[in-house]
Amino acid sequence: MPHYQLETSRLILRQWQDSDFAKFAQLNANSQVMQYFPHCLSCEESDLLATRFHNLIEQNQWGFWAVELKATQQFIGFVGLHSQPEQFLFLPCVEIGWRLDQKHWHQGYATEAAYACLLFAFEYLKLTKIVSFTACVNLASTKVMQRLKMNYIQTFNHPNLMENHPLSQHVLYEITQGQFRLNTQKLNEFYIKIKNL
Repeated sequence: MPHYQLETSRLILRQWQDSDFAKFAQLNANSQVMQYFPHCLSCEESDLLATRFHNLIEQNQWGFWAVELKATQQFIGFVGLHSQPEQFLFLPCVEIGWRLDQKHWHQGYATEAAYACLLFAFEYLKLTKIVSFTACVNLASTKVMQRLKMNYIQTFNHPNLMENHPLSQHVLYEITQGQFRLNTQKLNEFYIKIKNL
């Protein structure tokens, strides 16, 4: 089925490939990468998640894309969009999210890829709002949201976690189509190319 692929100056956001699965399992078994999630994933759990991401892209033409470095074709994680029709009080919504290999942190990859996803969401899908959320203690991801000019909305308890769980408290950020268009001049240093394959 046709699907979208996004390209930035340094990255390609694409459909998942069989060769990504083992590397994704290593990423999901890394305690540093997964420190703001309830637990690391087993190889089987990781494979099921990657398969789900692949199938959602097949179904919707977009989703949580696998991310590779253009220079080396190396898989480094995922960045993308995901529809949340239920579970949270602020639903329905489409969220933007990311998870990258620790070796590729602090290089601006998450911001670069996420900006491409916002452009796609607002200019191609014509969505009116995108949200993002993470555990309150995950300051690195919160800073990415802020660099994307997303706005803090509220703090909430994640419904899948007990209230006394250290990761229960989450922050919710959002950006509207109008806000994105106003701020896009501040972010347009990124080269973006969108393909429908």
